[in-house]
Amino acid sequence: MSGPEVRELHTTAEFDSVSLLYADIWGTPPDQAPMSAEIMRALSHAGNYVAGAYDGGRLVGASVAFFGEPLGTTLHSHITGALPGRGAGLALKLHQRQWALLRGLKRITWTYDPLVRRNAHFNLTKLGARPEEYLRSFYGAMDDAINGGDESDRVLAAWDLSGPPTAHGEAGVPRPAGAAHAVRDRDGRPEHAVTDAEFVLIDLPDDIEALRRTDTAAAHAWRHAVRGSLGSLLAEGAHVLGLHDRRSYVVRRTTPAPSPTATPTRSTP
Repeated sequence: MSGPEVRELHTTAEFDSVSLLYADIWGTPPDQAPMSAEIMRALSHAGNYVAGAYDGGRLVGASVAFFGEPLGTTLHSHITGALPGRGAGLALKLHQRQWALLRGLKRITWTYDPLVRRNAHFNLTKLGARPEEYLRSFYGAMDDAINGGDESDRVLAAWDLSGPPTAHGEAGVPRPAGAAHAVRDRDGRPEHAVTDAEFVLIDLPDDIEALRRTDTAAAHAWRHAVRGSLGSLLAEGAHVLGLHDRRSYVVRRTTPAPSPTATPTRSTP
């Protein structure tokens, strides 16, 4: 069974359809969609990337990207949304990759919420992208159905186009010998520990979006725990090797860490 058909979009009617799809996915009123048809029209006319994925003639996903720094080497993918269960997200990213390669670009960047496990799995395991920078409250508080008023921390992920797409098993990268947890899931809550291990594990919650609706305090605790660990490690120059078992970021330090000064504690908002 073939996947969705992906093509570039150019008409006002197409951009209107994408804006309505985004509003549906993000749970906003149509006039408050994450991106307007007018902005898409301007970006497309200026030579940037606006594409839609169609399943049986129905729009099931769309992506918008524009050229970024360093100019001539990078495409920044600003927003990609897809209905579940149709393979549209992967089809869009592969189409975007080919579009960038045809223009001589070397990498694609985008941001994603580091707490959303399925996005981390898709970006790191399926695509082989790697986080480069932690961006605290990048968009401010967001009140749509997905973000639920949480602070909009993001990581900037980069996808190297110089080689073939990275192939990983569904389990992602193996757990390195001697790896230690900086954040561990304990009964749905994050437990933080100070570690000087070279390889660091950072667990993610099962479903942060559901947690935002049912247990705000726990959702905030996860945000602060991952921000403090992953954010600090990336700022120190550490590298994210991938995701282990759809659960844990695997991070490698490039310089020794200070000796631990605290015992494990349960994180609080």
